[in-house]
This record gives sequence, structure tokens and C-alpha cells, in this order.
Amino acid sequence: MGNLKYQLKQIPGSSAIVHLLYVTSSKYEGDWPSLKHSHYFTELFYVRDGSGEFVVENVSFSIKKDDLIIVNPNILHTEVSLGSPPLEYITLGVDGLSFSFSDNRDYMVFNCREQKNDLLFYFNSMLFELERKETGYQEICKDMLDILTIRLQRLTNSPFEIMVSQRPNRECAKIKRYIDSNYQDNITLDSLAAMAHLNKYYFVHTFTKCYGLSPINYLNERRIEVSKALLASTDHCIAEIAQLSGFSSQSYFAQSFKKSSGMTAGAYRKLVKRKD
Repeated sequence: MGNLKYQLKQIPGSSAIVHLLYVTSSKYEGDWPSLKHSHYFTELFYVRDGSGEFVVENVSFSIKKDDLIIVNPNILHTEVSLGSPPLEYITLGVDGLSFSFSDNRDYMVFNCREQKNDLLFYFNSMLFELERKETGYQEICKDMLDILTIRLQRLTNSPFEIMVSQRPNRECAKIKRYIDSNYQDNITLDSLAAMAHLNKYYFVHTFTKCYGLSPINYLNERRIEVSKALLASTDHCIAEIAQLSGFSSQSYFAQSFKKSSGMTAGAYRKLVKRKD
């Protein structure tokens, strides 16, 4: 069977922001190299049979039949089959769509065994339509993709939000991942631009266009997000939380927290503790 890829020609004059680029039907039998790669679009993998490993950046995890893997744009990844039966899966390439997961990862795996008859229907149906390319197949694929994204929100029961966004380029995606993991460090705009190998002003413009926030504002929001988790789940004092979240001083933390949340850190802690 190998690796069969079916491209989708876009509907002329369509104004759709989110659209299906291709469907791939793959059975990994060692007949093509498994190399890490990335795309400017999101990929959705549904494992139809077998088991193997999925590698994202430097993280490797096991996958098996009825697992759904979502990989956001510009993330290095690959898959490897293990044992028999070989890994068999359907891949959708979707442009104009990215997922915002609760733990700030750029990928996620869900086991969909209980929902396979629902989810797999859409994967198989889009593959069927692209294999045959009969009249109206483009409209059918568009409608099925729209429904599938809603099904993913409902059926995975996971705290993620589907959002339409500008394509992040590889440099900006790399910086976003760096900020997500290293928010405690002394990060400056100059150091981020140097890391991206981009002119500082071009870097700010591009990052803001991709993510809706400037790099430094994104860094502050990431630190605020971490501080909220610490306020809710630990007994650290406010000064310690400011330091653990990466803020240079308690006063700057207090100012930033109130601006972002509309209340003080102490008031936020009382609010979330009361709910518990």
C-alpha cells in the first residue's frame, strides 16, 4: 500500500479561511524514510491499525490504533511503525487552522476508541472523495472538515480552542516554543530577535501578525498564566510567585497581573480558593 497522497484543488472564488489541502493514506512498511519534518499548516493523524512511535521535536511517545494526533504548524515531527501489524493511518493537511492547548504544547494525542465510528467516518469519507474526485467532491470535503473540527471539540473532551490564525513562520514558532519553556529566564526583545536571526522590528511585526501579541506581551501573558496556576495550586507567597513566574520584581508583577486580570494577585487567589 505504501503512501498515497491526494491533493485537493480549492474551489474557485472560495473565501474560506480554513481548508483541506490533502488527505494521505499510509501503511508504514519501511518503504520510505522516516525523517522529522514540518509544515506551515496543521496535520491531523488518525491511526487505523498497528502501533508505533510518534516523534515531535525531541519528544517521543507511543501511538496505537484509534489514536488521534494533532500537530500544529511549523513543528518538527515524524512517525515510526513498530511490530506487526504495521502502522496504518490517515493524515489530513489543514491550512488556516491551529489549536491552542491548555498546557501550551503545540501537539496533542487523544485516544478515540469510543468515538472511532464517528471520527473515522469523516477521515475515511474525505479520503474516499479525494480518491474518486466525483462531481461536488470539493464542497463535500469542505463541509466534512467543518463538521470534523466541531466533533473534535465535542468528542475529545479536552480543554482546547480551535482558532483561525495567520500562518506562523518557522522562526516565530521556534521563539514561541522557547518562551513557553523558558519564561523564567531574563528574556529581552534583543535576545529573542537574535535567536530568530531576524531584524528586531521585522521580528516584532511578524510575531505580532502570527499570534496577535508582540513577543514581550506574549512573554508577560505566559508569565501571568503560570502565576495564576501557582496562586491556585500552591501556598507560595506573592513575592515567591513573582520570582517563579519570571518577573523581575514583585512590583512589576503586581502591575502586570492587575492590568491583565483586572484584580490583584491576592484577590485572584482568594477567588479561586473560594471556588474550590
